[in-house]
Amino acid sequence: MASVINKTKSALGMQPSSDIKLAGHKVHSTGYGLMGLTWRANPPSQEQSFAAMKAALDAGANFWNGGELYGTPERNSLHLLNEYFSENPSDANKVVISIKGGLKPGEMAPDGSPENTRRSIEECLRVLDGKKTLDLWEAARVDPNTPIEVTMREAAKFVQSGQLGGISLSECSANTIRRAAKVAKIEAVEVEFSLWSTEILSNGVAEACAELGIPIVAYSPLGRGFLTGQIKKPEDIPEDDLRRGQPRFQPENFDQNFKLVEELEKIANHKGCTPGQVGIAWVKEQGKKDGMPTIIPIPGASSAERVRENMGEVELSENDMKEIDSLLEEFEVKGDRYGGHGAKLLWGDTPEEK
Repeated sequence: MASVINKTKSALGMQPSSDIKLAGHKVHSTGYGLMGLTWRANPPSQEQSFAAMKAALDAGANFWNGGELYGTPERNSLHLLNEYFSENPSDANKVVISIKGGLKPGEMAPDGSPENTRRSIEECLRVLDGKKTLDLWEAARVDPNTPIEVTMREAAKFVQSGQLGGISLSECSANTIRRAAKVAKIEAVEVEFSLWSTEILSNGVAEACAELGIPIVAYSPLGRGFLTGQIKKPEDIPEDDLRRGQPRFQPENFDQNFKLVEELEKIANHKGCTPGQVGIAWVKEQGKKDGMPTIIPIPGASSAERVRENMGEVELSENDMKEIDSLLEEFEVKGDRYGGHGAKLLWGDTPEEK
């Protein structure tokens, strides 16, 4: 793997140059995912987390994505953000945060009722405790029992009162996006999007977002770690890692899925960058095509070094894109993104409002 890591303009001390706006604030074309800082059996220390967060901001990644569900009700992204901005108050106005919520407390089950929507947003505000504004609140998954219009109207009340900057959606259908946009301004739609997860290109989600001018926030742009260089076989996945239970990382699927990494390594070596930087650049390039919405990848990292690597800007030529596209045409992903209960919550829709 190449050791050369390209530097971004922002890494050289310049401000984000992108014209992308979320909740009225300019954000960099690459964001930062906070999940791994709190949602794991052995999370990194506060010192390490703060260093990674500071590195993200210094490199220009001023859009941070966290979750009420990323951890426990007693310790999640919100608590970490409170601590970070307590220690670094001058950074609060430099960062735009999006917090996924709307699940039943302590459960991985969506509840889009007015009561729980209100509870979730108020909990976010309570834990942030004024250290940072709540720029975006995001319905983490779609409640199959509550019309999306009901959830959006309740969340919109907080926008209207000035307590919340804007509303986002996650892992929902194109129909849900269109219905939600009729009753409230939708700032973004978060989905998994990478070289291994391209469903939005064919299921109508990207098309709906483009029509409505809604940016897509792409989580796991590194293929859930395939492109980090740290996982080359199933045994490399830590015992307490969530990927241990995910279909694509099972022994019977892993080798097939890893073949794409080996091909991308060849492209990265030729360009003098890392496979991860190629993967992130490919995600961004999709958002530059005609008929596509803006796409903001949010790679997560728990070390400052890895954050800086993810922020390395790589330009993919037309020939590079053709080469990658030809790889994807021949490559077959084995295994679903999630198994069991998690799989049932993908691309969700809600009952029609009566």
